[in-house]
Amino acid sequence: MSEDKRVIGVLGAGAIGSTVCADLVLHGFRVVLVDTDPAALDRTREVVAEAAHFGPMLRRALPRVSPDEALAAIDFTGELSALRDCEFVVENVSERWEVKERVYRALDEVLPPGVAIGVNTSSIGIGRLAALTSRPELVVGVHFMNPSYLKDTVEVMRGADTSDACLAQVTGLLSALGKEGVVVGDFPGFVSNRVSHLFFNEAARLIEDEGLDPQVVDTIFKKCFGHRMGPLETIDLIGVDTVTLTLDSLYDSYQDPRFQASGLLRSMMAQGRLGRKAGAGFYQYGQYGRNGRNGGSPDRSAASTPSNTGKRA
Repeated sequence: MSEDKRVIGVLGAGAIGSTVCADLVLHGFRVVLVDTDPAALDRTREVVAEAAHFGPMLRRALPRVSPDEALAAIDFTGELSALRDCEFVVENVSERWEVKERVYRALDEVLPPGVAIGVNTSSIGIGRLAALTSRPELVVGVHFMNPSYLKDTVEVMRGADTSDACLAQVTGLLSALGKEGVVVGDFPGFVSNRVSHLFFNEAARLIEDEGLDPQVVDTIFKKCFGHRMGPLETIDLIGVDTVTLTLDSLYDSYQDPRFQASGLLRSMMAQGRLGRKAGAGFYQYGQYGRNGRNGGSPDRSAASTPSNTGKRA
């Protein structure tokens, strides 16, 4: 492994953090991946190896890197201090405010002055997180979509204090990944999630209220509107827990009842039916689905379970 590679930190090895890691190493970066859960680090190894193997087949622009080379470019660790030598850090931890608050205070202590933080958040305000640090001008939102290595565009959220230099740094990094950064403002949910989570929530309510098979809803959107994935398949890809927490955050921000998460989403979250990463959500998944590869299809609808059918009383 070349020692002159640029080093990017990734904090959080969940469903999106793992594909961000894959994206970076496929484009020649070295990554320091931090997560305190050894199982999450192991799952990321599987996701990165699969991305190296299958990614160029799915997106021809991706460089060809062997799975062994890709994995060798990542330092897997549970220590936050390992991020000290990174030029930029992408944060992907849970959408719970109490978790974010603790992490940003710790990051500010660990990172040298001048190192920027990219907030890969679904709904929490960039300015609110930046205010926890001594470097608000170096905090910027970078909303990578899942799986990152197959996407050409990233939503970039500029906080009120984000500097021109920080914005230029993040757009330059995205360019090196073959991506366009579309800059929006700093408001809860930003553009993508403020719209998409209304869409997701209403799709879940259709299953809950009308007893429809999830495949019916997803097929309508794929075949009638040309969507590559239906809304319920997309919830499974993102994670039922992540979608529910994002809806909670949006409701807290706007107090709009449209953002109150459906009872079905809460029930699925309580049951551990979190989507691909758990092997079951609105659909059942095989091994590839659990590991997060986007190329796998649902094995079958999970709508026949009692929690997923029947009109709401």
